[in-house]
Amino acid sequence: MQKQSPSGQFDKLVANSIPAAFAVFNKKGMEELADMQSQWLGQIQEASQHWIDRMQSEAKIGSEFAAKLTSARSLPDAMAIYQEWSSRRFEMMAEDGKHLLACFQKLMETNARLLSNGRSNGAGTGS
Repeated sequence: MQKQSPSGQFDKLVANSIPAAFAVFNKKGMEELADMQSQWLGQIQEASQHWIDRMQSEAKIGSEFAAKLTSARSLPDAMAIYQEWSSRRFEMMAEDGKHLLACFQKLMETNARLLSNGRSNGAGTGS
């Protein structure tokens, strides 16, 4: 039986442990990726539902505006109806802008948190 040199034993140890380390790292990385995708998908679905609800609300307001406008008896009545509608539309546009900014900020915060978690758990930190 041939005896292995210390460097040969080291090489064998490294060769056997590297695939295991990569498997653990790979599994953890895939789990983190799946978690990030799940969180992003949830936020995107939430945002999509908000915009669908908003479109339905705008359609309803437009329909109500058209019904009120057709019932107007004079030009001053029509102008008052138009002013009411345009005021509501500007309010909705301001709300849309705020919601869009909040949604974008939430996505960026999630992204930053998930990416920073990935770095802090990475191989270079000794964790």
